[in-house]
Amino acid sequence: MTEPSPRRSDYPIDPVFLERWSPRAFTGAPMSEVELLGLIEAARWAPSASNVQPWRFLYARRDTAPWDRFLGLLNPSNQAWAKTASALLFVVSMQTRIPQGSDKAVPSRSASFDAGAAWMSVALQARHAGWDAHGMIGFDAERAIDELAVPEGCRVEAAVAIGRRADPSVLPEPLRARERPNDRLPLSAIVMEGGFRT
Repeated sequence: MTEPSPRRSDYPIDPVFLERWSPRAFTGAPMSEVELLGLIEAARWAPSASNVQPWRFLYARRDTAPWDRFLGLLNPSNQAWAKTASALLFVVSMQTRIPQGSDKAVPSRSASFDAGAAWMSVALQARHAGWDAHGMIGFDAERAIDELAVPEGCRVEAAVAIGRRADPSVLPEPLRARERPNDRLPLSAIVMEGGFRT
């Protein structure tokens, strides 16, 4: 059972948004391919410009052949805690698209935005299913392109660790104090009617 979130919203929202956060302490519990694909299924239904769905998810589950390669792409500071995750994903966006009625690819202005919506769908579905997801940009992007055979015209957006939440005591000392939901800027800092204030 998950403890209630200490986070409080200024306006009424569904609790799932307050309960979702990015822990680093994972139990290392095995995750079946069916369980993982169930989380990614939620991403399939994310919105995208012209319904192009420019996201791709590359994955490795703990104790499978690709696990060490995926873990090795993370920065050492992320490897230190992500090694106890149950699965690792890399989120890739296709930076070009072929408009309807055309056979020529054009740049996609929304690919990264759309991939972000898909990743958030995974994160929320993970929380709903009793897992947690932690997105990160601390990885070797050039090696990821090569080692994961990412096609030209694609961008590796982020890596994601997924697992069952563990007690913070499993983390190295410097990370233990950070193992809690963090707060957010107030709406007044991020929302402006009519344009940016000067």
